[in-house]
Amino acid sequence: MRKTLTAALLALSLPTLALAMPEDGMRHGEGHKGGHSQHMFKDFDLSQEQRQAMRKLMREQMHSRHEITQRYLSKLPQAEHKAMQDELKAAKDKQQQAMRALLKPEQQAAFDEHLKKMEARRAEMAEFKAWKAAKDGQGN
Repeated sequence: MRKTLTAALLALSLPTLALAMPEDGMRHGEGHKGGHSQHMFKDFDLSQEQRQAMRKLMREQMHSRHEITQRYLSKLPQAEHKAMQDELKAAKDKQQQAMRALLKPEQQAAFDEHLKKMEARRAEMAEFKAWKAAKDGQGN
């Protein structure tokens, strides 16, 4: 259940990131090595070791926030958890329909194909995680 919620939250964030892309097509982080963290700390003149340490700290912070969020979400009653998932799915579907409506027919086909690929990757990841959990359970 939590995996589904996590996947839903991730799926909802991806279109938001796509909408945040500037109109000239240049994405945040393009054109320089290191992506977001390098851009974020460009004024600090960090050494390679400092950049690596910063990236590590940022990853740890992201994982920590995820764990805290999951801990609180797991305390929700089943009915509220389902209602939240349903609302997240409805919001995602509405956003995807709005995005699709902005596209030309050939772009819509590419958009639909992209969504299918994302869904296939999610299913593959879920299958892998189930396999891994079964394997880890077998080893104990």
